[in-house]
Amino acid sequence: MNNVKTKVLEALRKVDDPDLKKDLVSLGMIDKLHIDGTTISFTIILTTPACPLQEVIKRACIQAIHAAVMDEFEIVITFTAKVTSGRSSSSVLPGVKNIIAIASGKGGVGKSTIATHLALALSNSGAHVGLLDADIFGPSIPTMWGCVTSRPTVMKRDGKNHIIPINRYNVQLLSIGFLSNMQEAIVWRGPMASAAFKQLLQDTDWGTLDYLLIDLPPGTSDIHLTLVQTVSITGAIVVTTPQKIALIDATKAIAMFRKEQIRVPILGLIENMSYFLTEQKNGSKPHYIFGKDGGKRLAEQASIPFLGQIPLLSMICQHGDLGTMPAKPIMPFHTIAKMLAQQISIQNATYKQDNQ
Repeated sequence: MNNVKTKVLEALRKVDDPDLKKDLVSLGMIDKLHIDGTTISFTIILTTPACPLQEVIKRACIQAIHAAVMDEFEIVITFTAKVTSGRSSSSVLPGVKNIIAIASGKGGVGKSTIATHLALALSNSGAHVGLLDADIFGPSIPTMWGCVTSRPTVMKRDGKNHIIPINRYNVQLLSIGFLSNMQEAIVWRGPMASAAFKQLLQDTDWGTLDYLLIDLPPGTSDIHLTLVQTVSITGAIVVTTPQKIALIDATKAIAMFRKEQIRVPILGLIENMSYFLTEQKNGSKPHYIFGKDGGKRLAEQASIPFLGQIPLLSMICQHGDLGTMPAKPIMPFHTIAKMLAQQISIQNATYKQDNQ
């Protein structure tokens, strides 16, 4: 029995995690290895429940074990997940494993829509997710999540007031829109807006989260600087549309995160409103009304991952206007959320290697 277990472990040492480029045993990803007659069972601990490579890893494990032991063994593999964190230790939001900034150089590219559906997709994968609306002057999260009239409660602990976020579709939400009249304009100078954002970020009881998505305002402003100066960020996503005018501003957003005094890793770029489809006799036909593959080309030029394209879909607009969420994540967001989780795991592994 012990001889078989030893052979199984040796076989699994030859199976690498496709993202982290190390074997599953040394990464501590193998758990509950058990031999019962001709059945070998064990659990693989993934770095994210949204891992897109489960089947790839499973097939590689089965092939390696059959090659090292015997073909007649039945192999039962189950998966669980423990989201990794590469954030530096901090007293600010210690229960949040990963903070992801979602930015765009230009307004109107659908950044809040993408933040909303990525949060939903990550939550549906089994992760604990929060979403903070950092757009003080134009909050949209309350409308998109159908909770405009909701008001967060306040809990006092250790002599300090803590805001309790709104729970909607198993996502923890917070926005200045919950604390103000959505019909009135907020007319504040930059320092006041930054102070309000910092309070929303720091004085909220987020609990334990795998991912906290921060929906930033457009541009490169005080809010962005306040964020990077207040907390340790895992990385940023840049959102753009394909046309040149949006790409110019997206380039500035990328440059901002790469500045020496900021230095936030860019996890990838998402191209929104890439095309729309019309039904033809021979199938659907894409129409590239804003140009084709502009975001993809920018990602290649900037040497950052391209997370994918979001087409113009009426259901996305309808859900946003009605404040409802689909029963299942819309496929492009589901796929992109998996790719995002993958990039986060890679970034966290890189961070740990650099700090060993």
